[in-house]
Amino acid sequence: GPMLVFFVLQLLEYCERVRTRDNLTRAQTLLLRIRLAALFGVVGTATVMSLYPSGHFGPISARVRGLFVPHTKTGNPLVDSVAEHQAAKEGTYEQYLGVVAKFAHIGLGMIALAFTNDASSFLVVYGLAAYYFSHKMVRLILLTAPIGSILVGMVIGRVLGFCVEGVCGFHLDIWEIFGTAIVDVNNEPKDEPPAEVKSKRAKSNGAKKTKEKSSEKEKGKPKNEQPKSSIVDNIAVNVLLRCAWAYLAYYLYTEAQPEMKGFGEFSDRMAVAMSHPTILFKGNTRSGGEVLVDDYREAYWWLRDNTPEDARIMAWWDYGYQITGIANRTTIADGNTWNHEHIALLGRALTSPLKEGHRIARHLADYVLLWTGGGGDDLAKSPHLARIANSVYRDMCPNDPTCSRFSMPGGRPSQMMRNSLLYRLHSHQLVEGVEADKNRFKEVYRTKYGKVRIYKILSVSKESKEWVKKNKMQNCDAGGWFCPGNYPPGLQKVLKEKKDFAQLEDFNRGASDEEYQKQYFENLNDPAKARRRAKKDTAKEVEPDRPDEREVKIEAKPGRPTKEEIRDINRKWVDNEITNALFDVVRSNDLNRLALIAEAQELLLHSRSKDGRGPMWWAHEFGRKDIIEALKDLGVSDKLKDGDGIL
Repeated sequence: GPMLVFFVLQLLEYCERVRTRDNLTRAQTLLLRIRLAALFGVVGTATVMSLYPSGHFGPISARVRGLFVPHTKTGNPLVDSVAEHQAAKEGTYEQYLGVVAKFAHIGLGMIALAFTNDASSFLVVYGLAAYYFSHKMVRLILLTAPIGSILVGMVIGRVLGFCVEGVCGFHLDIWEIFGTAIVDVNNEPKDEPPAEVKSKRAKSNGAKKTKEKSSEKEKGKPKNEQPKSSIVDNIAVNVLLRCAWAYLAYYLYTEAQPEMKGFGEFSDRMAVAMSHPTILFKGNTRSGGEVLVDDYREAYWWLRDNTPEDARIMAWWDYGYQITGIANRTTIADGNTWNHEHIALLGRALTSPLKEGHRIARHLADYVLLWTGGGGDDLAKSPHLARIANSVYRDMCPNDPTCSRFSMPGGRPSQMMRNSLLYRLHSHQLVEGVEADKNRFKEVYRTKYGKVRIYKILSVSKESKEWVKKNKMQNCDAGGWFCPGNYPPGLQKVLKEKKDFAQLEDFNRGASDEEYQKQYFENLNDPAKARRRAKKDTAKEVEPDRPDEREVKIEAKPGRPTKEEIRDINRKWVDNEITNALFDVVRSNDLNRLALIAEAQELLLHSRSKDGRGPMWWAHEFGRKDIIEALKDLGVSDKLKDGDGIL
């Protein structure tokens, strides 16, 4: 793309030089451009056709393709899983651009309708292109910042110019003033016109003077003479108009002052938010204190200081660069992993049942790192991981490209999610009945605020690790656009089950998967139907070892608990079905269930789990403001400390 633009500019420059040298007319110049464009097209087509079979031309990526399709999804679950690739929502422009988003369209309309020329037309094209692409992909809002600032600046400049011209009483041409000032400073006389021009001007001026004299004689009085009252009236009107313009300018300035101040503060906040590292952030404790949450960096430093240099870390690709850059350890995937099938294998290992996931992980990595701190942690992302895995390993969610069976309906994990390796490691000893298999995984590190957990993979295949050291892992085509890779023999049984994902833009692979794409978009367009189908498919599944929190039987004990009862229950730290049910209530933000528990036995709201935490801690972690207020109204304290001494 950039090289093509470069060659086109060279052709245009060549045409311009020829036009100047040979003094060509506009029609001749246009004909020259057409001939050269045709010649360039023929040569370019021949070049592309000769190089195309060698694979030196990469496919149009799904990200680029997503900018031109009518829908906001690309058909690739990996690309669709990235939040930055989603379409911009209402309010997003104002969120990032502030007041600029309110007035930029006025500047665009002003230029397009009233002040269009060769130079300003660039701003119109730039503005429309930036808005279109940013509307299709939210990360491209960055493109609208420069053009938005220019357009708003032109609106402000034009309004200010009108006011100044109204006050001064004449048309303000800044370039003429600037040029006059330069002449005055340098005391340089203006160039004298040639003698022939001066004689012509003299004759012309003489003729004008003769006409003026004869006209004045005929009229009997000077041409420009007016009554004194008319002159006075004109001066009064002129003064009033200038005063009105001055007042308008003052009014606009005073009205704009709050917006100007607010925009300055907004810009400072955005600068701080966008320039600060994302793995460090400040949080507030229940007591109102401020703490620096450094869990992510601490986890990477732990890997750096406590694992062998050749250790391989299994983590979702989002954190690949951080693990490589900060921990200096090899990661299974990162943001530059183009191989869709490899990402799908990683997704399958994390979303498969624990034993099956371990069979894959032991051939690929030595440690598993998970983000576990709520919000956008790995559990929240896991439905996307399942979709990506299912795009290659179709037996995970048969006939369901969006893998609706792997979800959290009502804030509770489905059976498929509950059995997964990711959920078991994520919720290990945090949710009653959820334990990591001690024969397969060992928790070796948990950060201070629980944002990251690291597990050592037990029974790592030494044969596979040695095989990786001795063999070349990459196996790419000529252009390097498609790299299926090589894997240890121990993974061949799993790899036989895969079906290479045929992306819509993979024109150089000669493959397609129309049925999958069709069903994928159908499920996205009607997610309720997809969920009903998934629910029907899993209706016969029974959870083996954990009671349903919604059916926990609570002994009715109405009335407010005493201080002694509250003190006693606060001293008992235990994981049971009550704490499990309360955790589920907070996570799903279910105020109705909270009210039912309180109505049955209010004392239970003071229960605390094995780590010393209870509903108030979980409500703060998940940001459930309504539940926090409800718990406070019911007398649940927010001044107690958990097992780590954190409020």
